[in-house]
Amino acid sequence: MEVILLERVEKLGAIGDVVKVKDGFARNFLLPNKKALRSNAANRKVFEANRARIESDNAARRSVAEKDADSFKDAAVTLIRQASNTGQLYGSVAARDLVDALVADGHKVTKAQVVLDRPIKAIGVYEVRVALHPEVSVTVKVNVARSPEEAEMQSQGVDVMSAMFEKDEAGFIEDYDPNAEPGATAEVQSAPAEDEAQG
Repeated sequence: MEVILLERVEKLGAIGDVVKVKDGFARNFLLPNKKALRSNAANRKVFEANRARIESDNAARRSVAEKDADSFKDAAVTLIRQASNTGQLYGSVAARDLVDALVADGHKVTKAQVVLDRPIKAIGVYEVRVALHPEVSVTVKVNVARSPEEAEMQSQGVDVMSAMFEKDEAGFIEDYDPNAEPGATAEVQSAPAEDEAQG
């Protein structure tokens, strides 16, 4: 299906471009969200008649988004989540969680503006893009940790998981038996127990 874009759509085109898209994408996303019109003679005339107004509305929305983008300078949110010893989260961090955290910090954001390519499923520091307008986007640092102390360490650039495993390696040393089968653990001799079992 050919459509006329009413606003810039990422990876498609700018205002006024006539582009060919899949029917489902047009019917389910572009047309209901008023991002495009079906490309036919009547709609082309309507678009050309209203082009100046559409472009000025877009410029006004872009300038508002640019002002909002200033408030996002060095924006960072910390999310405390339960996770396993390997750093895998029980559940994941979705766009809704990020919106709640950003709104709590006083930013105006909707779920549709958060561009999360895939859910966050492990602790760490991530950069997430927030598209305030089709032509204006900002990056927000998301620090996912198991405790506020861990979040503080991560924000200073410490890799918490590797630091934790370094501590564990120093504590336990297993006895080594050169004649043991691969994968077998070292046996501990306990003579008194064997004598009781025989007697």
